[in-house]
Amino acid sequence: MNYEMLTLVVGEVCIGRQHVSLLWHPSLVIVSLIPVVLLKFLGSALQQQIAQIRDCIQKTLNEWSLKISPDLNQEKPEVLECTVAQAMEKINPEEREELKVSAKLFIVGSNSSSIRDAVNMACSALGVAQLDSVIIAPPPIEDGINLSLEYLQPYWQELENLVQNEKIVAIGTSDLDKTLLEQLYLWAQVKPSSNQVNLASCCVMPPDLTAFAKEFDIQLLTHNDPKELLCEASFQEALQESIQNSRAHEWTPLWLLRYSVIVKSRGIIKSKGYILQAKRNLSS
Repeated sequence: MNYEMLTLVVGEVCIGRQHVSLLWHPSLVIVSLIPVVLLKFLGSALQQQIAQIRDCIQKTLNEWSLKISPDLNQEKPEVLECTVAQAMEKINPEEREELKVSAKLFIVGSNSSSIRDAVNMACSALGVAQLDSVIIAPPPIEDGINLSLEYLQPYWQELENLVQNEKIVAIGTSDLDKTLLEQLYLWAQVKPSSNQVNLASCCVMPPDLTAFAKEFDIQLLTHNDPKELLCEASFQEALQESIQNSRAHEWTPLWLLRYSVIVKSRGIIKSKGYILQAKRNLSS
């Protein structure tokens, strides 16, 4: 696997396997993942989510490697697009008004500049001009350091820019307590429309958070996402098992975006999937 930049989508038709090398490509990998909605895994809900994402990565890489052109190794494009047309169903423009497209973004090993890449990739993959809502999970921080408004600000400013550029309609937060949510609300130009609360850490919504959200029309939602949805080791293992000679230890995931397409009138999920971006560290 001698490439350094990769875009990948799962498909259904298998052709002969070709060898592709990732060693000679730029320092970025982008993976678009078809959902595995019906796949069942043993273990807790958190373990099931982690297992599903890893399974998606492996299935995507395996399907793409069955269809690649032998010319890729000669062309050495800066961005290697690993796309199978059947993998992601673009939204029919005639149905767009009937659907809500939402996403949750998990920053893994990057900074606020990744947000624009993630949103643009999601819009392109789904064939839409904008996302109806984007929730950002708390960015990674070093052990012993508490999440603060100052740390959140550059991430929120990127989201605000995307709202102002009409790439996102509404933006929200995750796992903020009342104090931090209030600080963000008072500072922000584009106010948070929602805040997710992990019920694994609190069985009942905190009363002060509930009162503040009600006063300022912030929707409180629940989630059961693990603190670390995709770690570096898990991604590297999936890469190593899927493609030979991938030098998996050189790759680090930067962000993971989970999207859902919901039928508004019925409240059911039409499709769901993941998009992942990773970087190759040449010094590894």
